[in-house]
Amino acid sequence: MGKRKPMPSAAARGPKNRPKRPRSAKQGAELREENPQLSEHDEAEIVDTESGAAGAVQRDKKENGSFQGTAQSDEEDIEDEYDAPSGDAPGDTINNGNDCFDETETSCSFHRHVSHIITNEEVKALMKKNYKFKWEMPAVDIPRSKWVGTGEKVQEACDDHLHDVKGKLRDHWQHMLSNHLNSRMSFFSLCNSYRDIMHCNKKPFYLKSNGPDSSTMDAYLMHALNHVHRTRHVVIRNDAKLRNDADRDISDDKTYLDQGFTRPKVLFLLPLKSFARRIVKRLIQLSPLPQKDSAMGQFKKEFGESDGEGIPEHSTKPADFDLLFAGDIDDHFLFGVKLTKKSIKLYSNFYSSDIIVASPLALKRKIDGGEHGKEKDFDFLSSIEIVVVDHVDVISMQNWEHLEAVFEQLNQLPSKEHGTNVMRIRPWYLDRHAQYYRQTILLSSYLTPEINALFNGLCLNYEGKIKMVTEYAGVLPKIQLDLRQVYERFDASSIAEADDARFDYFCNKVYPKIQDLDEGGLLLFVSSYFEYIRISNFLKSKEASFCRIGEATSQQDISRSKLWFFEGKKKILLYSERSHFYHRYKIRGTKHLLIYSLPGRKEFYPELVNMLGESEIRKCNVLFSRLDLLKASSLFHLVWFHRGNCNLVLLLISCSAETFISWSL
Repeated sequence: MGKRKPMPSAAARGPKNRPKRPRSAKQGAELREENPQLSEHDEAEIVDTESGAAGAVQRDKKENGSFQGTAQSDEEDIEDEYDAPSGDAPGDTINNGNDCFDETETSCSFHRHVSHIITNEEVKALMKKNYKFKWEMPAVDIPRSKWVGTGEKVQEACDDHLHDVKGKLRDHWQHMLSNHLNSRMSFFSLCNSYRDIMHCNKKPFYLKSNGPDSSTMDAYLMHALNHVHRTRHVVIRNDAKLRNDADRDISDDKTYLDQGFTRPKVLFLLPLKSFARRIVKRLIQLSPLPQKDSAMGQFKKEFGESDGEGIPEHSTKPADFDLLFAGDIDDHFLFGVKLTKKSIKLYSNFYSSDIIVASPLALKRKIDGGEHGKEKDFDFLSSIEIVVVDHVDVISMQNWEHLEAVFEQLNQLPSKEHGTNVMRIRPWYLDRHAQYYRQTILLSSYLTPEINALFNGLCLNYEGKIKMVTEYAGVLPKIQLDLRQVYERFDASSIAEADDARFDYFCNKVYPKIQDLDEGGLLLFVSSYFEYIRISNFLKSKEASFCRIGEATSQQDISRSKLWFFEGKKKILLYSERSHFYHRYKIRGTKHLLIYSLPGRKEFYPELVNMLGESEIRKCNVLFSRLDLLKASSLFHLVWFHRGNCNLVLLLISCSAETFISWSL
């Protein structure tokens, strides 16, 4: 086969004719109705497409003849991963029964998902982002929680839990997991539906919930492995057929549409190296491969040897803090994982990898081009079909914009061909519809407005959505002090105006009261970096007596600020949530706690209030609006009821049955 031309750049793209693709009967009827002179054979040759990649297909076909190469398989894959079964002719359909080896098996979730061709009407409906969660089902082993979803109700885990899994994986998991298999199957069945999933009540391992966290992690790793093995199986089997029949014309055979623009299909996004080490270690254990990669030595050197590294013996910090930050807490890592028949290869070239493991920071720098003047190269994100973002709550304590930037670059048209056999690219890639086939799985210990916006705005899977809904018990019982908590409500008409409305209320209503007080000891807590900078500038403009502790504050300045505040030399200490997340300081000298904005992590609320324990005169004020309901739902036990003309009233129930605050919406 001759040398292929590279795919056209964005500037060179224009309306091109798509190569012949199978069409549905409905689409064919509509086309012939508009052009009565067309036959069923002719209609497939004039279909327009948005993608310029289709034009490259036509040109390559004319110049090079039919494509019969091994587009996304290197020589090692061909030799190691495929053993041609005896008795199977190159063109025969291979059927392995319940293992669902044949991609034409319609009962297979993988085949059903990738073979569906969405219409323009479906795309328009997805872009409206009008989601209706119609059904619900109980969340197994998660108290006070349930799953709700769009579209048809997902079938609960059946007796044959692994009916949709390939043979080697199935046998390995049944042997390895044994009695623990049932606990993995509930979440695995949701993942296997190929819908977008938001699980925001996951009990992380660092909160002494290693069992539930491991079950969830195993489930999505099993789903990712199953997807990769099934994808590679189809590609390699078709490669073998083409090697046995070099003259085969595949332009009209949809069974050879088995690839994306590039090879990587799964992306794991994690906040810290210690989490990545945990994921990769378990991925290797769940794989049935007989030998492991020699690069494990390098991996252990860079990512650590064990889970318990770095835990201090006598710590004054909370136990969850010590477990969370044990091991390597570096947030910059990016590497590929390649699966062959003989091994799992770490640090493989991105374009020959099946799985990408990265932190949002490292991937964002890769997208931006890394070093100054270096060519940008992130085409390996063009064909990602499953994205798993675990510990999203920890990522939210880093830089959320990095995660959003990564999602915006997923499933874009590649700038180069990267050796892809364009005659074997699935049609929805050429139609620029890959984002509607991508499954996104978000896992967090709590829900924030940012996570909710990401799930609703950038996760557009045509299969639908599933999310967890939880009735929280609240954290007020963890408050060890008997004190009055005053909640001050301000009005905000929209999310866009909420920040300004909160700031105006603080400047005009709250700060004048603070300014008139002679005593110090005011701990002013803010949840975002934007608020931290804004309040800091305001206090400077008022020449207020204050010091501050933020995530970028040096250790020397932190020690100085804590001392000044404790000794009363500074009346106000401005304290950010990120700083508390990374250090969990106990601020001594606190007499009055003012929570400018509710913390995202629910365990921080009682920790902050309990800092008032050394003071004889304790005050606690919290600013809130009706738009803070999402944060408040995890902090307080919420009870809804109707009053009068169906006006909703919200009760914040504390640990004492006699005390409550009416929050009228």
